[in-house]
This record gives sequence, C-alpha cells and structure tokens, in this order.
Amino acid sequence: MMSHTLDQDALVITVHDDPGVDRRAALLAEIGDLVQGYRPASVVVVLDESAATEAALSVVLRAHRLCSRLGLVMSVATRSAPARRRLEADADTRGVRLVIHARADTAIATATALTAAA
Repeated sequence: MMSHTLDQDALVITVHDDPGVDRRAALLAEIGDLVQGYRPASVVVVLDESAATEAALSVVLRAHRLCSRLGLVMSVATRSAPARRRLEADADTRGVRLVIHARADTAIATATALTAAA
C-alpha cells in the first residue's frame, strides 16, 4: 500500500493504493511509526493517482496534525487537483502549515527549504 525513502533529510512516504475505510487506521499507524522511528527533518507524502481518495486524504490530514505537533514541516504531492483543494480547505491551520504541490520533486524541495529556513 505504501513505500518510503529518505531524500535530502526528508522522509518521503508514497501511498500507492486507496486504503479504504478499513485500512485508514493501519496506514496512519505506519506513517506515525516511520516518523517516530526516523525522526526526519521533514515529511513528504506522495499520493499516487489511485491513492488520492477520501480515505487517503483523511489519513494525510491526520498525519499532518501529528507532524505539526512534532514541529515537522509536512508537504503533500498529488496530481489530483480536487485532492489538493480538499487538503488546502481541510488542513489544520493551528500548527505548522501543510504545504501542497502537484509534483513530488517540488514538494521535497519545498519541505527541505522550509526546514532549513526554520
């Protein structure tokens, strides 16, 4: 369902498939474990085309709250314009801002730059 790499001190998590309602909690737990285990400078979540669903967006928004509590910059990359709009509208604005892009390379570069500037 997902894979991960480290790129420029950013933990890049790629969600390949729709987790559906049944796997949302498991996906969020996996992301949380990766963030806690790696202690990255920033986190980037890439949603493949088939993963830009309501269930996955819900997980991303919850992961953003986790990253924000930890003081981590989080970026999201998805080619889906409706998904980007939903993330922008529903992101928690009380902590670290969620950065949303259409391309993964731009999301990684932005997360790295924002982390370096902080």
